[in-house]
Amino acid sequence: MALNNILRRLDLTSLQLFLAIHEEGSLTRAAEREAIAVSAASKRLADMERALGVALMVRAARGMTLTPAGESLLTHARRILQSVDKIGQELAEHAQGLRGYVRMVANLSAIVEFLPEDLRAFLNLHEQIRLDLEERPSGDVVKGVEDGFAEIGICSGDTDTRDLHSHLYRRDRIVLVMRHDHALAGRGRVPFADTLDFDHVGLHADSSINKRTHLASRASGRPLKTRIHVPGFDAVCRMAQVGMGLGVIPHEVFTAIGQPLGLVAVEIDEPWAERELRIVVREEKGLSPVTRALLAHLGAAEERSRLTKAR
Repeated sequence: MALNNILRRLDLTSLQLFLAIHEEGSLTRAAEREAIAVSAASKRLADMERALGVALMVRAARGMTLTPAGESLLTHARRILQSVDKIGQELAEHAQGLRGYVRMVANLSAIVEFLPEDLRAFLNLHEQIRLDLEERPSGDVVKGVEDGFAEIGICSGDTDTRDLHSHLYRRDRIVLVMRHDHALAGRGRVPFADTLDFDHVGLHADSSINKRTHLASRASGRPLKTRIHVPGFDAVCRMAQVGMGLGVIPHEVFTAIGQPLGLVAVEIDEPWAERELRIVVREEKGLSPVTRALLAHLGAAEERSRLTKAR
């Protein structure tokens, strides 16, 4: 395949359109998003496929889906477009001081527990920086950074981070939350096995907390009696408040959400209840100055917190 043919056909506009088709799942919606005619979008996609000699998309009943070749191009397209974005960011940074844009992905625990204060402190220092933060389960955080969707990710410490660079972000502790009249409410600490006689309110299946509780129940040789699954910590607390069962959430989340609802927290007497949140990035020398500044700020958050509590 001639290099000049690839360069002529794989222009940035076509790559941006290809990415939009994948994200929208529809040629029509992608064309609207990119402000071009549907016929022009269809021609650009056909030209790309002709130049590369492979089919990139399949039209299915539910919209446009990627072929295996399209999956391969998707990873490269994201990285190319991200690199172009960084060019503009870094030139602006040189001209106007530290400015730019950072896309992050993080698990629910990090977003609810620590990131609001940590990001607010960072933006107080760098007012011209814009952040885009998306919530994903820890495994998808790693994939998002690997694929170039985001520059920085934060995931549970027991997540397989594969070839990414990993740094400590924060330490947290998982606790049980319940109504004040629950049978376990008067206990200071309880082994997790003691909770298996009671109903639980579970998080979504991909959450690291959900996986830890199921592993613990299997290790005890008893099933976890999950009465209902909910999408977030606020829903866990509300369900616990009305007596649907025990919730398992980080202590900082209990302080922010559970305590105002009148819930009680009881510590889980298990090693897995103490955990780390980790920052993941690709090769650090490839990060923009803005991203490196945010990485340094988040990487020092646990130490800042420790020193604050020691005062």
